Amino acid sequence: MAVETTPRTGARASCAAGPGRRNRPGLADRLRRDNPAAALAALLWLAIVIVPIYVMINASFQSQSSALGGDLLVPTTHPTLQNYKLAFQNGFMHLLFNTVVVTVATIVLVLGLSVPLAFAIVRARGRHSSLLVFRIFLLGLAIPAPVILVPLYVMVSKMGLYDTLWAIILPTVAFAMPVTLLVLVGTMRDISEELYEAMALEGATPARMLFKLVIPLSRGGISTVAVFSGLSAWNGLLFPLILTQSPQNEVLTTGLWSLSSEYGVDIPAMLAALTLAGIPMLVLYLAARRALISSVVGFGGR
Repeated sequence: MAVETTPRTGARASCAAGPGRRNRPGLADRLRRDNPAAALAALLWLAIVIVPIYVMINASFQSQSSALGGDLLVPTTHPTLQNYKLAFQNGFMHLLFNTVVVTVATIVLVLGLSVPLAFAIVRARGRHSSLLVFRIFLLGLAIPAPVILVPLYVMVSKMGLYDTLWAIILPTVAFAMPVTLLVLVGTMRDISEELYEAMALEGATPARMLFKLVIPLSRGGISTVAVFSGLSAWNGLLFPLILTQSPQNEVLTTGLWSLSSEYGVDIPAMLAALTLAGIPMLVLYLAARRALISSVVGFGGR
């Protein structure tokens, strides 16, 4: 009687590809599943972002003659820290301190004002009044900062805040509030109504709802607006340029502006100062990147 046998190789293959294992996808499968056009566009965008940063850092370690006469894309063979030393000698730490004060104060005020206000807009019983307040704030999106510089200058002067750091902080907070509320209201509206009702049945006060429910589930949106307001304060030039004048109240943007005229065409020294100025914002992004990404891919920052 003939007995059908399975080849040993086939048996091994069937054992190897048992119910608990999967065969690795081949190159053809990966190409069908992936999007080559999107990958190419991502690599192109990465090059557009990375190359200028590389050139800036590379040139900051070169001498003036090397930066002007050589190829900035070629790594320097004789790096020097003289440009960074020159930046510190010209008051970089003072500019950094003032900028950090303005940025931290802006973030604290924006979050301290916008988080409770967004919660009140979402949970207010008088829906019409809350929507009216929300729409009034959104009108700020249609008002560019240069249009109100003259009345803002008069207002700051009459308040006695001209040539102080508060003259930078308060307008920056005001112009960050519309976008901040837009993001936070949208984030808090995504929280399930059943969660609010469950806490209400437990006798939770609105303050407890805010701190125990809304803020934890909105941490992605809160991180987003914190980074946005921090970047606005860190990179702002218009308000420091118009509303301050003394060297003791200069921030990085106005200080680097004066350094450019002081250095003239000293490109490496300016790029060294710009490299140092970008490090704190990189640290802020790295600290908040997980919440930022989660706010994009999932509800409530989970």
